[in-house]
Amino acid sequence: MANTGIRRKILALLFSVACAAAVAAAAAASPPPGATARCRDGTYSFSHHHSGTCSHHGGVAVWLDTGNAGGSTASGNGGTKSRSVGATVFLQPRTRTSGCRLGPVPDRRCSPGAYYSGLTKAVICSAGFRTGSIRNVPQVEKFAVEREYGMRPAYYGRSIEIDHIISLELGGSNDIANLFPETGAGAADYHAKDRLENRLHDMVCAGQIGLRAAQRGIAADWESLYRRVFAASPGG
Repeated sequence: MANTGIRRKILALLFSVACAAAVAAAAAASPPPGATARCRDGTYSFSHHHSGTCSHHGGVAVWLDTGNAGGSTASGNGGTKSRSVGATVFLQPRTRTSGCRLGPVPDRRCSPGAYYSGLTKAVICSAGFRTGSIRNVPQVEKFAVEREYGMRPAYYGRSIEIDHIISLELGGSNDIANLFPETGAGAADYHAKDRLENRLHDMVCAGQIGLRAAQRGIAADWESLYRRVFAASPGG
């Protein structure tokens, strides 16, 4: 009887281990939406550009995207039709993926800004252009941004927005290098930045500023650019 009890305990233990392994294997086979690579330390990358992916996580274990670094397609949220957007172009290399400095402007080491090469002036100024056809930032990618900036991954409502540094209407990319946590309170909040983005889009389409100049200006110091465009401080 004693031997039978021991055998039953061993079988139960083996069954538990097998179930745990099956669950882990299923999780590994189902990466989070929007992930483009699994790193060697088990974390996931949401970079839309192969250069430097997982560089701080032991390198790439498995590519999850198509492997086409020369171009991509952004699938719009809410069932909107997808659009070919070209390659993601970084304004400068992304050198950090953790310990990012949280503040009113992005930490350029983590969030240098990036745009899509295929979203030219002709495209973004066309009558049929809608940002819904390219907006694709799943919640898991937003959580990844929050972790990089030392925040607890959570739903912050209107107090924090995971914002595009270069906005979609200016050809900005959905890559994590073009995202940062922006406050919804104070004068220089994301509402003020939204007003600047809309005005810059109009100015680009009217030929009053070049698209690249607008992209680099808003990524470098959007508050200074706001003052130049509106002749007033954000919220003033």
